[in-house]
Amino acid sequence: MPAAIPNRPYMKRFFSPGEEKEILNAIRLAESRTSGEIRVHLANQIEQGLMVDAAEVFDDLGMSKTAARNGVLIYLVPLAHRFAILGDQGINEVVPEGFWDDVRDLMQQHFRQREFAEGIIAAIRRVAEKLAAYFPHQGEADENELPDDISYT
Repeated sequence: MPAAIPNRPYMKRFFSPGEEKEILNAIRLAESRTSGEIRVHLANQIEQGLMVDAAEVFDDLGMSKTAARNGVLIYLVPLAHRFAILGDQGINEVVPEGFWDDVRDLMQQHFRQREFAEGIIAAIRRVAEKLAAYFPHQGEADENELPDDISYT
């Protein structure tokens, strides 16, 4: 897996500052509805394969260390026009097969229209709806276990 490079200005400019703020707000709102943790990551390129790279970033971000194993990673490789949605073990043990298909389809609809931030925000909202059924927010006991920021490699 390529090491994280702190200031990749071309990747960080994929979303405007306003879009990035909207995405962060969507993550915070989503996590107020579910105990699940949602992260968005943008990668510069595919190194070993989309799913292999996404799984490595999932682990690098500490997403497999949440108490309920209910993290979700939305992983984008804009230059390759590819993305993946990964749910952790706790989610995959309780949801039906094809659980992420509608999230994928929703993102693709937006991406085909070049509405990238809107697609991510719509996906985050859908993920929150779906996770809330299995992992409802725990009120005061619910801890934000992972940062809400967008990460880059």
